Amino acid sequence: MARAFGAFPEYRHPFEATPIHPEGSVTVIYQGKAVTLSETGRGPGLLIRPEDLGRVNGFEVKPEGVCFEDMCIPMNDKLLVEQNGIRWFDLTAFADLLGQPYVADAESGVWSFAEIPAKRERTLLNAMAPEFEVKDRQGNVIRLADFRGKKALIVTWSSW
Repeated sequence: MARAFGAFPEYRHPFEATPIHPEGSVTVIYQGKAVTLSETGRGPGLLIRPEDLGRVNGFEVKPEGVCFEDMCIPMNDKLLVEQNGIRWFDLTAFADLLGQPYVADAESGVWSFAEIPAKRERTLLNAMAPEFEVKDRQGNVIRLADFRGKKALIVTWSSW
């Protein structure tokens, strides 16, 4: 299992346990965002409430499948699990279905999911850059949406 640690471990007391989330909760990390879930089901994978799926990765359960914007993944019998009259969505089975890598620290209750390949492929297929905004040298906010309908060349640079 992975070792749980926080950002800037040098600022943490080496012998003092610091909780990551409230007792009995689980933290899911996806695209740099951490979502704490107070309710999860029991099982070998991560079972979450279907209504929490949108907070985790933007998908939602619909009659036609598990959908994100206009992309829908057909449901299979492994994705929805019922335990004691409560419906759960198996997030790890969904990740396996999509070929999405993930790691888990079961002892600490932390799950980290990589980017969903199907979402990345859609961006590359339609050649549309994701919406973003940056500040220019004068501090003015420039949004990609400001150039909608026009050709734009985006040049990036980093010192690392």
